[in-house]
Amino acid sequence: MNSSETTKEVPIIGISRHRLGRDGKGVTTLVAFHGCTLRCRYCLNPQCLAPDYTCLMMTPDELIDELMIDDLYFQATGGGVCFGGGEPLLRSEFIREFHSLAPKEWRITVETSLQVPRKQLEEVFPFVNYYIVDIKDTSPEIYRRYTGGRVERALENLQWLVNQGVANRIVVRLPHIPDFNTADDVAHSRRLLEAMGITL
Repeated sequence: MNSSETTKEVPIIGISRHRLGRDGKGVTTLVAFHGCTLRCRYCLNPQCLAPDYTCLMMTPDELIDELMIDDLYFQATGGGVCFGGGEPLLRSEFIREFHSLAPKEWRITVETSLQVPRKQLEEVFPFVNYYIVDIKDTSPEIYRRYTGGRVERALENLQWLVNQGVANRIVVRLPHIPDFNTADDVAHSRRLLEAMGITL
């Protein structure tokens, strides 16, 4: 691959190693990108939105070099890399190039809100092994108040994934959010997602 074809460096807010049972199968390393499409009221990583946050600037090659230290752990446990953020699918081109350079045994997980244009999801679909999807709530009004976004896009992208036959590789997070939704709201969202083909 020549330099004109290489993805430019992107901002990363953190790299967290040796995670087990939280971000996919086996031992994983979480790579969190700067940037997000939502503005959640209780954001766990507000630094992903801070314009003046000091990020690691890395190319796919540099990230591979950084993560090779855990290659043995990944291969021995069936683990790999979880891309989060922020919204990792904003960096779909980076993830695609990373995959082309990484050892084929590394599994790739994305932790996403699915709040991106479909083309960005389609770009990574051929090689993503697992999806951790933060839906928050399926009520358009509750979702808008909490995230500032439209739940319809997330649900449409989620249904597209289910239609591709990968429902068994999707974990959906459906939290009870104080002051935003109730236990009944969560139960309603659960029924809707199960009707879509998601097992919760």
